[in-house]
Amino acid sequence: MRFVLIALLFLLSACEQQQAVVPAEGEAAKPVHGDTFIEASIGEPNNLLPVLSSDSASSDINRLVYNGLIRYDKNLQLEGELAESWEISEDQLTITFHLRKNVTWHDGAPFTSADVLFTYQMYINPDVPTSYAEDFLQVARAEAPDPYTFRVTYKKPYAPALESWGTAIHPKHLLENEVNSKTITKSPLARSPIGTGPYTFFKWDAGEKVELLANPDYFEGQPYIHRVVYRVIPDTSTQFLELQSGGLDFMGLTPIQFKTQTDTPAFAGNFSKYRYLSFSYTYLGYNLTKPLFQDQRVRQAITYAINKQELIDGVLLGLGQAATGPYKPDTWVYNGKVKRYAFDPGKSRALLAEAGWTDSDGDGILDRGGDKLAFTIVTNQGNDLRSKTAEIIQRRLKEVGIVVEIRVVEWATFLKEFIFTGNFDATILGWSGGPEPDQYNIWHSSKTAPRELNFVKFKNQEVDDLLEKGRRTFDRAERKQIYDRFQEILAEEQPYTFLYVGEALPAVAKRFRGIEPSPAGITYNFIKWWVPKSEQKYAR
Repeated sequence: MRFVLIALLFLLSACEQQQAVVPAEGEAAKPVHGDTFIEASIGEPNNLLPVLSSDSASSDINRLVYNGLIRYDKNLQLEGELAESWEISEDQLTITFHLRKNVTWHDGAPFTSADVLFTYQMYINPDVPTSYAEDFLQVARAEAPDPYTFRVTYKKPYAPALESWGTAIHPKHLLENEVNSKTITKSPLARSPIGTGPYTFFKWDAGEKVELLANPDYFEGQPYIHRVVYRVIPDTSTQFLELQSGGLDFMGLTPIQFKTQTDTPAFAGNFSKYRYLSFSYTYLGYNLTKPLFQDQRVRQAITYAINKQELIDGVLLGLGQAATGPYKPDTWVYNGKVKRYAFDPGKSRALLAEAGWTDSDGDGILDRGGDKLAFTIVTNQGNDLRSKTAEIIQRRLKEVGIVVEIRVVEWATFLKEFIFTGNFDATILGWSGGPEPDQYNIWHSSKTAPRELNFVKFKNQEVDDLLEKGRRTFDRAERKQIYDRFQEILAEEQPYTFLYVGEALPAVAKRFRGIEPSPAGITYNFIKWWVPKSEQKYAR
């Protein structure tokens, strides 16, 4: 009973709106240090060593703790981060990076080119279980001729080479012995990271939150926001209640929250909303090792049975676009002429019949050789959009005679027991991309081992060849032709049913200043966000 009362009190308090922010003006509105920024994560971080982590919860934290040599600026152009500058040789094979001086790790040790060389060596070490070795396996030679110069030479021209050095640089002095002794998976840094980034790790309360503190020695200047907290709240409805009551300062709104639950004076007085087409897409992916999904006609039939516009209208409330492949529609690499699958249940049934699936006993469910046409879609807990998408797909597939079960699983369990082990029929998930179109790690047939990103086990020799050629070609027009063909094959093969590209819908507490929307989104300049002294909520 006591637990129930506490839960009720929590919900009631969460429903109370905050008092509207009274904006500071004049001198009081100038940037100052202080305050805390709180956001939610749908799942517990998996690992705070970037070389070992592949989940979004870990990556969000790691971005503030670590740096790469380069990064994307607000206009999605590459600029230096730990590298001040670089030169590329005429033959496009060698990059020479000139590193920043006087950068230190969070424990005070100096950052040098030895850390960059170590990071490269760690990623190509077969004893390190990483999903991101591919970029570094392209390297013929890496060297650190002096503490502030790092030179890397490639075996062949490699178009994503420069972008790949946005990878987090790891501390040699803390990890070298663990790599050598093959104990890196048990490293203390997996839960207590030490980087060079704008925020230092403070604590991790398992199942509750991770806290970071501003790095006073950060080479770009101490961030204005003193503390960043990631709260583990695996449900977007609960996150929204926390946002309204002041327990969160930031969240990505769901479409229904954005459209119907935030148009109130109270919300508008406390939060700013933003919207822009994201670099991520949602898909229904098929485990291609399963006999059912090895028939292309079955995959195509499922796609024909799904009404993508219904998903966009019903799940995204119109805040998105249909996906036809792995690139978002407003980028140069997008191929808008690939085969499209208009909602056509008749075509779906015809393809299934062609594949031998008919309703032999009149029960409304297709069967073949005594087996019913049925499978399970697994997706992760805490993402209502994916769950609702699964439910709509379930209803539509039932109309063509396919029985679908839905299983929603907690994030860490979902990855470890289903995705990484290949223990699933089909899954609804999403990928987040960026300006670089290389898709080798997700689609090449060499990337199908456990914990690799091609966990649907897609294999196509022409795609392998195209992906290899695409990463060796620098001319954009030639790359466009290569990736156009790549998208044509995916559209024909349908290893995924590409569902939709949603809009990013962040809401941020109004007391935070310095937010500048751009092609890169809104968080690219987070270290420059600040809160006027009179509006700060949290003391140090």
